[in-house]
Amino acid sequence: MADFYQNGIVTTLHNLSRRPVEELEQELAGFSRVRPLGLILPALFSELEGAALPEIVKEIRQVPYLSEIVIGLDRADQDQFRQALSFFESLPQRHRILWNDGPRLRALDSELEALGLAPREPGKGRNVWYCMGYVLASGRAESVALHDCDVLTYDRSLLARLIYPVAHPHFNYEFCKGYYARVADGKINGRVSRLLVTPLLRALKKTLGDLKYLEFMDSFRYPLAGEFSFRRDVLKDILIPSDWGLEIGVLSEMFRNYANNRLCQADIADVYDHKHQDLSADDDNAGLSRMSIDISKALFRKLAAQGVTFSPETFRSLKATYYRIALDFVETYNNDALMNGLSLDIHVEEKSVELFAENIIKAGEDFLERPMERPFIPSWNRVVSAMPDVFDRLLAAVEADHQEFAVADSRE
Repeated sequence: MADFYQNGIVTTLHNLSRRPVEELEQELAGFSRVRPLGLILPALFSELEGAALPEIVKEIRQVPYLSEIVIGLDRADQDQFRQALSFFESLPQRHRILWNDGPRLRALDSELEALGLAPREPGKGRNVWYCMGYVLASGRAESVALHDCDVLTYDRSLLARLIYPVAHPHFNYEFCKGYYARVADGKINGRVSRLLVTPLLRALKKTLGDLKYLEFMDSFRYPLAGEFSFRRDVLKDILIPSDWGLEIGVLSEMFRNYANNRLCQADIADVYDHKHQDLSADDDNAGLSRMSIDISKALFRKLAAQGVTFSPETFRSLKATYYRIALDFVETYNNDALMNGLSLDIHVEEKSVELFAENIIKAGEDFLERPMERPFIPSWNRVVSAMPDVFDRLLAAVEADHQEFAVADSRE
């Protein structure tokens, strides 16, 4: 059972009573009559063929309170898009699939690119950004949850607990971040959060001094969780990275745009497991190595935007401070694992710390060498200003894809 302790400067909503999901859903169904609720699912086509997403869809089919489900589909050709339409056909809720690699959405993306407004690289950030645009365009949901499609331990209570804080009419939260213990199959997982993000935030505090932003970020129990929820207005002017810094970027935008009392984090799962990334120690462009560089740069960019000045010497000091703090964390997690009868490989943990320490330097060098880099996808407010009919065209493209291939499938 979770404790009720409030740490940091962001409200934590705990799971104190293991309340039945049916009770939560009954309340949410009532809330949805006043504040329609939606869900975003950013997916790769390969996840339709995996173990997690078919079970996720089975759970979501039982959810009674969703007005709309928006599915972003990446890395799919025409036949695979047809398969996706069939795969999600069992959902009783209204749903639409954004075929991000289809000719209609690619054409719209090309026009945005000509205006300098399109996401610069493929990936989850781009997928989520277009899904957010569709939510704004459709206007069918006032509060929206987003979660990944590779959660192996998914049940629908995760969604209920995630969306509840932004759905309740008497709560004033604009944003909720999900958190959970990354423990599964007798192991402590979540290396990047445990061994990079938390010790790096502590090292930044030690190196740069107490900054409210660092205190804010360090208040989140699992800052890299891919599950969050928000009111629709949040989507209009949010700036998000298109790389692995998405989750850090979203939290940073919440810090920039909202008072702390409009934000919260919620305990959404007792057990959570998903697809694990390789460490990729020999490839900076893959796996946890790429992730650690992108996350570090996301933090450095945000601090620079607040007036912090970085130099090579700063990053060398930061790396040394991080390394000592992270190694202490390895001992802490090992003790925690032993007391709970869990396994933890100290050698693998310390190899991860060594790689992350090197990548802090690489991220710092890249940050200093490319001062003109534009790391964020433009806000939808800016896009609408440059292309006033963009929402109508996005809706039309998605609907045309749906009608053409769904109708064709029904005739076969």
